[in-house]
Amino acid sequence: MIKTKKRGDLIIISGTTCAGKGTVIKKLLERHNDIVLSISYTSRAKRDYETNGVEYYFVTREEFERKIRDGELLEYNEYAGNYYGTPRKEVVEKLETGKDVVLEIEVNGAKMIKERYPETVLIFIMAPSMEEVKRRIKMRGAENNEQILARFKTAYNEINQVNNYNYVVVNDDVEEAVKKVESILVSEKLRVDRIEEIFVENQEEIIHEFLIEKEFVNEERDI
Repeated sequence: MIKTKKRGDLIIISGTTCAGKGTVIKKLLERHNDIVLSISYTSRAKRDYETNGVEYYFVTREEFERKIRDGELLEYNEYAGNYYGTPRKEVVEKLETGKDVVLEIEVNGAKMIKERYPETVLIFIMAPSMEEVKRRIKMRGAENNEQILARFKTAYNEINQVNNYNYVVVNDDVEEAVKKVESILVSEKLRVDRIEEIFVENQEEIIHEFLIEKEFVNEERDI
């Protein structure tokens, strides 16, 4: 009786440093073949262990700026002297096939897309506490105190922008966090504004059959 829109959902997943958003997204993609991850463009140099088209699409700074001018990006941002951005055409094509598209981007990019596409689902992943963030950073053992402090400042700034998101998921257990994200996506599919049409096939025939059936039941009672 209900026909829903076939277009997929655009989903943004952001989170503070060491919140585990990458792990949550990875498990989500492993469990659902109708959810895909959008690969971003970047102007930074490719690292030895990276593959073009897997971690990022690596382009020159000039090529990235051309894409900005030509409107080929849903959003973009510059961080540490390098550009990062989401390809418009690729995302739109995947949405039109009915697949949900996940973007793993930071809060400024999320805000930019939400302003242009209000139907976007925004999910923010948080660590249980800043103490836990500190513990996870130290476990990496790859950053000095100055770098850790910079990450903390960024994390606090991002947390202050949580009100721009639709949902917040605290990742104190990865499996539970993934389940919560899955629940959010199911709920979004059930939204009334996703309904394209409500219909009843052969409405007159159904009513007629109902009346005949009701009359037949009444006759049996009389007998």
